[in-house]
Amino acid sequence: MMGLFSSTASSFSRAVKPRGQSVSEYREGVEKPPSDTEPDDTSILDENEGSIITSLISQLRVGMDLSRVTFPTFVLEPRSMLERITDFMAHPDLLFGAEKCNDPEERFIRVLQYYLAGWHIKPKGVKKPYNPVLGEFFRCRYDYADGTQGFYIAEQVSHHPPISAFFYISPQNNVSIIGELRPKSRFLGNSVSTTMEGENRVSLLARPEDGEYVITMPNMYARGILFGKMVLELGDTCTAKNEKHNLSCDLEFKTKGFFSGTYNAIMGRVRHSSLDIGEVTGRWSHVMEIRNSRTGQKRVLFDAVRDGQKVCPKWVPPEEEQEPNESRRLWHDLTQAIFAKDMEWATQAKSAVEDAQREQRKRMEESQEKHVQKYFEQRDGRWVPKIDLPSDPLLATQYVQSWLFPQRRSSTIITTT
Repeated sequence: MMGLFSSTASSFSRAVKPRGQSVSEYREGVEKPPSDTEPDDTSILDENEGSIITSLISQLRVGMDLSRVTFPTFVLEPRSMLERITDFMAHPDLLFGAEKCNDPEERFIRVLQYYLAGWHIKPKGVKKPYNPVLGEFFRCRYDYADGTQGFYIAEQVSHHPPISAFFYISPQNNVSIIGELRPKSRFLGNSVSTTMEGENRVSLLARPEDGEYVITMPNMYARGILFGKMVLELGDTCTAKNEKHNLSCDLEFKTKGFFSGTYNAIMGRVRHSSLDIGEVTGRWSHVMEIRNSRTGQKRVLFDAVRDGQKVCPKWVPPEEEQEPNESRRLWHDLTQAIFAKDMEWATQAKSAVEDAQREQRKRMEESQEKHVQKYFEQRDGRWVPKIDLPSDPLLATQYVQSWLFPQRRSSTIITTT
């Protein structure tokens, strides 16, 4: 999930070869990833790509809002941000069955597991997903081994400011997740920050007495965009809270210091009222543990090295059956161009979608027409799905299936990651 909402791009190293150092020695030093990073966490651009980025950066100013900046296509991950949010639903076994735990503290820890397991999924190098256009949506279904199902829908409900609303539900597994994301990126000189506003609201449907588990997001930093190696980091503090049981966790995603520290480290304390009950440590890209403050015993929350490849597959309607503003169909040409490594074609495909969006907004402004969201609506300041489900899990499953896929009943699974 690394770089999930980053609106930044990778960069071309501008370092100058020191006098007396050979070209091979210089290139080895420049192209060597920073210590403690994984090889896939960094990017090296060729000369053509670097010159484009250098020209782009020359137009930026410190503190500038990057929401309106258009980045070159070679930094794009070939999927929309609306689809990339599904990375958080990649390990459902961590959350399923949590409602059967009688201890509210244990249920809270299970929700933490779900959240922390979503970050290890990331594209190779430093990439960003497509910025969704207004009205774009992505939908999919999960068919689990025990015969139960899960459903996901995300929609770009606002363009300025950009807001992505999403909804996941597995009625037979008693899990519902509603959330929205509002990223804001700024240029800081040799780095770019992306402030993540928004939250996940997790509900264990068989435990209505729990209310919602509300989780915020860490911020993201793209380091080394003017000189050195480009690295993406999660940073700062996010919170997980359950007000009904007065449970909370302040999770710090640690950025590496200049002289010390390590990449991808996390630390947090789980509290029940004012009492510490657990300490979370580790690296979100490797192993994360929690130590019981009462007994001193440790347990693994998630092992990304051992279990990271066990990603739950999702079924997505074939593109020919998708609507024109459905993510994979909307961005089909751009995705094909990226796979073909044809930058000129990719640029044209990306511009075609964005130009059509601008023309549509212009027509709506001239006719004073207001955009109507397809799957979400605002209630009390929150974006929520336009659906009221029955309490019976089987009926709810049928209802949401008909709501999201009214023309399709196939159980075929298309595996994607």
